[in-house]
Amino acid sequence: MENYPVADILDVCVEAGRVMLENGAETYRVEDTLYRIAKSYGLTYINVFVVPTALIITVQGKDKQDHTELLRMTDRQTNLEKVSKVNDLSRQLTETILSPDEVKELLQAIKETPRNFNQRQRNLAIACACGCFPLLFGGTYNDMLPSFIAGGLGHLLFDIVNRWTNVSFFAEMVASFFIGLCAVFFISLGIGNNVNTVIIGSVMCLVPGMAITNSFRDLMAGHLLAGVAVVAKALLTAGAIGIGIALVLTFL
Repeated sequence: MENYPVADILDVCVEAGRVMLENGAETYRVEDTLYRIAKSYGLTYINVFVVPTALIITVQGKDKQDHTELLRMTDRQTNLEKVSKVNDLSRQLTETILSPDEVKELLQAIKETPRNFNQRQRNLAIACACGCFPLLFGGTYNDMLPSFIAGGLGHLLFDIVNRWTNVSFFAEMVASFFIGLCAVFFISLGIGNNVNTVIIGSVMCLVPGMAITNSFRDLMAGHLLAGVAVVAKALLTAGAIGIGIALVLTFL
């Protein structure tokens, strides 16, 4: 095996972790992937610590010296295709060693992979999902149209406000308040039968379902700090949604 500089290998590990964390990977999966990459290059005493907002990796090279790198995360989205590709790349490295520069190029290609669906298509799919949720919560077919419109416009408003303020809590509160207004407005016009099912169906576009799932998976795997952090963020999101809807129902 060629003796690559430890710094270059750590750069590969950190970049792989960045792509995975940015796109919604669970912390245990990121730790496992970074461990596999470092081990495939012959590094020893590998310790990886990952939380949703940062990762730290420490290894020991052939010089018996410890080397550490830290990455601070700010942006997160959901694109499990990129997570899967990085995961597959780590498995490939265990069989065929590539130079760090080659791996960096592959990671950059993964990072630049375009979305399969544009923003308009995503919003339409979200609106369709919101339109179907009232039926799951005991609503009627008459509740589907207002949920479709309120959910689609609410999520669009969330994206706009989140890009403008970069404060997801505020964006979620504004979007849920708008959704509540839309639901009450449609019911007052006679479009829809039950304001509660319309609101519940519409706000499902804001509910952090994946965050809740990942947090419990991390907690069950023993990653207590990461699991509690993600649960806390999910609870803040739920609080923002509740505040927005409560304001509408209180004053109207």
